[in-house]
Amino acid sequence: MVLEFGWGPFSASQSMNSGGHELPLFPKPGNRMKRARARHKPCALKELEVSVSELGLGYESDETVLFRYCSGTCETAVRNYDLSLKNMRLKKKIKKEKVRARPCCRPLAYDDDVSFLDTYNRYYTINELSAKECGCV
Repeated sequence: MVLEFGWGPFSASQSMNSGGHELPLFPKPGNRMKRARARHKPCALKELEVSVSELGLGYESDETVLFRYCSGTCETAVRNYDLSLKNMRLKKKIKKEKVRARPCCRPLAYDDDVSFLDTYNRYYTINELSAKECGCV
């Protein structure tokens, strides 16, 4: 493959072929920063309207609920514990255990119970279904 950059045998518009996929030699400026910002959205409450059946809890119902959930990163909540745990994992002092060396975005409180009728007109109530408040734990 000959690369060209606009002077000599090279051109800035040239692409490389990687396993059948064309990869630009010089990606558009700003793409990396957009990806970096997307990864570091702070822990926050989000919501989605779904049917009760879509919740995956085994109920058959056409009723819809507002499902609130926690999403985001907790980079600012890193504590000495998290730094020490990460260091112990790097030094192989802690092996083959599923431990996280940083806080997780989780519900701190839940909305009120959700009640609905299933497709057979049976009445159900689900508790702790939807997040009310999120935080880093």
